[in-house]
Amino acid sequence: MRFKDWATRVMLIFFMFSALILAVFIGGARQIKNHQAAVNPEVTTWNQYPQAQLQSVINTDKKKINLPKSPVKTSKINKNHLKYATTAAFAKYRPSFAKAEVDSSNYGDRYTRDVNGVAFNNQPIIVIHETSNSASSAINFFQTPHDDEKVQASYHALITIDGTVIYLVPPDKRAFGAGNSVFEGVNGLETVQTNPNLPPSVNNFAYHVSLETPVDAWGENHIQGHSGYTKAQYNSLAWLIAQSQVPDDRITTHRTVDRSGQRADPKSFDFDKFFNLLHSYRQLKTVN
Repeated sequence: MRFKDWATRVMLIFFMFSALILAVFIGGARQIKNHQAAVNPEVTTWNQYPQAQLQSVINTDKKKINLPKSPVKTSKINKNHLKYATTAAFAKYRPSFAKAEVDSSNYGDRYTRDVNGVAFNNQPIIVIHETSNSASSAINFFQTPHDDEKVQASYHALITIDGTVIYLVPPDKRAFGAGNSVFEGVNGLETVQTNPNLPPSVNNFAYHVSLETPVDAWGENHIQGHSGYTKAQYNSLAWLIAQSQVPDDRITTHRTVDRSGQRADPKSFDFDKFFNLLHSYRQLKTVN
């Protein structure tokens, strides 16, 4: 074989090998990008949820707290060019604050695609719960590592009997507050399956907040009602939700979204009292 022919073949093999390496590299880069998009989803709606505040960073001299701007508006607010703003009554109420770390096994990332790779962008909802036992008992459970996906659980926030707001999971993360669940609103049935081993749920677009169950009902899961929640709890719940851009018709309860037939919380909840307080703490205002 002449040297020229040999050199030509070597160069051809080299270019083919280089092209193969380049193709493998590009494919790997796309897989990494897709994986990052699923594990670290783009910020879509979580800025509409209540943002954590701590006593040390609140300026009590301010009469109005600036809310974070949301990149995504609900259709209702966007249509009317309105936005929720807090009121003077909101500024006067000051609950106590606390923060508790939740074990990483009990919450996760929010996704932009379901288990089948289908993109979605549900508008936020707020789901109200109750603990069924003491607040400390619930927090201890959330701080305990759980390998079994079926028992992993958490809330974004918890409100104790004395009205203390305890922040648990950051609003940009997915708390495991509801198992088999569906939200039914003006857009129809909304639910998302992000785990192939579990039924679909509202967790991916929900903010979960729980009220501590009154002492007379601790551990009494079979009862349908109890003595109810304290004035401080209603005030703190309304105060917390007033900081969100979630409209009234997307505020719901665990009982309403549950599809397992096993959840009845929050029991003995006074919706009129809650919404009257919420409307006194926030109002829709025209956005310039």
